[in-house]
Amino acid sequence: MSTSPADDLTRLLHDWSHGDSAALPQLMELTYPELHRIAARHLAREGPGHTLQPTALVNEAYLRFSQSAPGKAWTDRRHFFAVAARVVRAVLVDHARARDAVKRGDGARRTSLTRLALAQGRAPVDVLDLDAALTALEAMNPEHSRIVELRYFAGLSIEETAATLDISTGTVKRGWVAAKTYIRRHLDGDLPRP
Repeated sequence: MSTSPADDLTRLLHDWSHGDSAALPQLMELTYPELHRIAARHLAREGPGHTLQPTALVNEAYLRFSQSAPGKAWTDRRHFFAVAARVVRAVLVDHARARDAVKRGDGARRTSLTRLALAQGRAPVDVLDLDAALTALEAMNPEHSRIVELRYFAGLSIEETAATLDISTGTVKRGWVAAKTYIRRHLDGDLPRP
């Protein structure tokens, strides 16, 4: 009986979380195409001259996974990609901060996203400002923040997000709209900042 890729991924995650270091290369091989697609989509939103490449983003994500995974109870594909969304966000934010540190004093602007699904038709959104807005949203409504991470950073559909969070698609749709509204207001300075 052959197993599906989702079953293989679940098995590899289980093995890896229980200390089998040989599972990581197999896990990387199985998930690399999807993570590379997610990384490429995000980096395509970045402005010209962005120095981070999809391969580097995926490699950094795997490095972070490998440093934190032993003992972590990975459950399945959905759980893995939910965590991947958070890791991709962290890598992008860290990269933007590093570029800011290098460019500080040169009159350079921070790395900005050319188009953010949350702010269609508006000026580019800075990844650090987006991270601040998501952090503020998370303090108020963690579920809405997770919806944004999964939809925006992991590229999951409404249905995939609902399955990952174990909530209804209607709840995801309402949360997505509410989160976009909150983030727009936060980015526009319409909300008090802590």
